[in-house]
Amino acid sequence: MSIASPSASSSAPSRPPLPFASRAEHLVGSVIDSSVAMLAAYDHDIVKFGMGAPAPDMLPAEDFARLANSVFTPESFTYGETQGEPVLIDALLNYLQETGQIPAEHFGNRDRLVITTGGMQGIDLGFKLFVSPGDLVLCEAPTYTNGSATALSYEAEIAEVPVDDEGMQVDALEDIVARAGRAPSVIYTVPTFQNPAGVTMSLARRQKLLDFAHRHNSVILEDNPYGTLRFSGEDIPSLSQLSPNDPLIFGVRTFSKFVAPGLRIGWLDIDPQLRGLVINAKQTMDSCTSLPTQHMVAKWLNDGNAETHVAHLRSSYGERKATMTAGLERLFGDEIRSTDPDGGFFLWVTFNDETINTEDLMPVALEEGVAYIPGPAFSQTGDFTNALRLCFASAAPDRIEDGLQRLRRAVDKYTSTRSDARH
Repeated sequence: MSIASPSASSSAPSRPPLPFASRAEHLVGSVIDSSVAMLAAYDHDIVKFGMGAPAPDMLPAEDFARLANSVFTPESFTYGETQGEPVLIDALLNYLQETGQIPAEHFGNRDRLVITTGGMQGIDLGFKLFVSPGDLVLCEAPTYTNGSATALSYEAEIAEVPVDDEGMQVDALEDIVARAGRAPSVIYTVPTFQNPAGVTMSLARRQKLLDFAHRHNSVILEDNPYGTLRFSGEDIPSLSQLSPNDPLIFGVRTFSKFVAPGLRIGWLDIDPQLRGLVINAKQTMDSCTSLPTQHMVAKWLNDGNAETHVAHLRSSYGERKATMTAGLERLFGDEIRSTDPDGGFFLWVTFNDETINTEDLMPVALEEGVAYIPGPAFSQTGDFTNALRLCFASAAPDRIEDGLQRLRRAVDKYTSTRSDARH
């Protein structure tokens, strides 16, 4: 038997197409999360207004470094209960009760809580349970597109609902449903200090939204990562508080925004009848959330650290928002419109000049040393081209001042370059 020489061999056959699942084409990814890797490619100083993350000085790192020695044991590094470690569920339930974050009807009901690996896993579980291919899902516009992208990954059809200073325009829902010809299976909303706009859904609209959901048998996926971070104004009850023991409310919460995102711990507040199904679904993802971090957070809560820490966050974020709002007014004046939130992380800034494209502006801003997230990243249809999201929680006041000055220089350079190109 002879062996053909390499030169005599025929060209390799072309690869057949991979047998992707139909959902693969709906995996759109996240501009927001991708910005972390993008910024790593730059070696000059950048003021980071992009990611919705606390500044390093807002993280209780010293607390957790101290707790680690007392919490980490060999038993902490094995598998645990899928629904969460009992010690964390009990500590969390006590904290929620003491701070009035759950209705009295939920007090002591540990079966309502399931620990998740971050808020995103909670969102994924909600859409996994309630969305079939082709189902209608209503999302705010603009919205946190990691949420709507998760709905798309389950082959949902997205319909966008406009947002104004009172949050989702609930009165628009019936017309949207009439045009779609069917009711939504899920309504995805960030009603409190909304991402990206920072606005809060009014009490009247919350009540109308509940009424709409009950009439259409639609699940409300209430994404509430920022609810603890009110630094001004009056508290508004969550949807779960307004309608206790409501099986149509799927509450998603996280420790990422008021403790630390790197912990990757969140929780669900759900109808106990769903708990078994949620546990089954989570077991196909990760079996259980990290035990060492669960034990550490439980100890942190039980030691009474949360209330002091959250009070510090509220004061600091209020100052940082005021600094950013004043800086925008001073540097941009009537060139822009900006939201004015009472809590959370974000300002939503819209240029009155609709020809300014914040995606095109982005490379210039990065050259000047400031990062943000362009408006189209918060819409499935690529709207809001003249808008951007700024995170005031991620920088100290002096850095906010510096970053806004860099943004001013970037806008001037961008508009000057466009003007020169037209001549």
